[in-house]
Amino acid sequence: MSPSHPLITRDDLLAAQAVIAGRVHRTPIIGSTYLSDLTGLDLRFKLELFQKTGSFKPRGVLNKLHHLTPEEKARGAITLSAGNHGQALSWAATTSGIRSLVVMPTTAVRSKVEATRGYGGEVVLTSEGLMDTCSALQRERGMTLVHPFDDPMIIAGAGTVGLEIAEDVPDVDAVLVGVGGGGLISGVATAIKASCPKARVIGVEPEDACAMSLSLAQGAAVHLDNVNTVADGLAAPFAGEHTLAHVQARVDDIVIVNDDEIVAAMRLILERCKVVAEPAAASTLAALLSDKVSLPAGSMTVCVLSGGNVDWEGLKRLM
Repeated sequence: MSPSHPLITRDDLLAAQAVIAGRVHRTPIIGSTYLSDLTGLDLRFKLELFQKTGSFKPRGVLNKLHHLTPEEKARGAITLSAGNHGQALSWAATTSGIRSLVVMPTTAVRSKVEATRGYGGEVVLTSEGLMDTCSALQRERGMTLVHPFDDPMIIAGAGTVGLEIAEDVPDVDAVLVGVGGGGLISGVATAIKASCPKARVIGVEPEDACAMSLSLAQGAAVHLDNVNTVADGLAAPFAGEHTLAHVQARVDDIVIVNDDEIVAAMRLILERCKVVAEPAAASTLAALLSDKVSLPAGSMTVCVLSGGNVDWEGLKRLM
């Protein structure tokens, strides 16, 4: 771990939990007898797709906005996003009386763009590099960057998902989390390792958007020239410095799944759990169904279903 990127602690998660209390849902955990039998595990699902704006993202955003200075709040907040983080910032900023601007790719899912605007945020679509465009607009307007994942406040907020898992499933043996930039798994791993130190925390990446796996292999944050996956929520083209440090220290393994495996898992979740998980969320079950993860029979296992923001047209194409 680099000393310039210290790891957050369980106390940071508890502080974030206090900040966001009453503004987000405590999402349920459900089981599936069929999927437990299919995988040979005692399988549970953490339903963050029932969270405000349809994903876990508001947890971190609310925590970050809370810690902005009055001057920063007055200037407004800016971010880059393929969808879920942008929706979260737009909603959280509007409800906090803060202006927001979200830079999104022209290829972003239309419903996510419309939802971001609907929550009150300004959207700028670009076919250029998201970070370059975001940085230019940030300088031009003097706004504060609310990073999608590489920020201790964002990580701490996301980690409240892990606090809830540890409280609701204290005998958990393994937790599976999708990995894009790594904010969610960094926070969840912090919570689980503090409360259930023997439990394994396993990340899941799409094969054509595996910046974290490559970063772990090289020992430094990697930027990808291209990403190509049905799981747009895991399509971050780079790992963060903060998130890489957390994953190195607290995540037991990261496995890789392909798009066909993700879509097959989406179908089973829809059929057997009666909820619509977006591809990024379904990646966790995909890892189990494709035998990418080896766990002892009967292990108490929680798959985090991180979001459910998939539009009807996209769902028809996938299904």
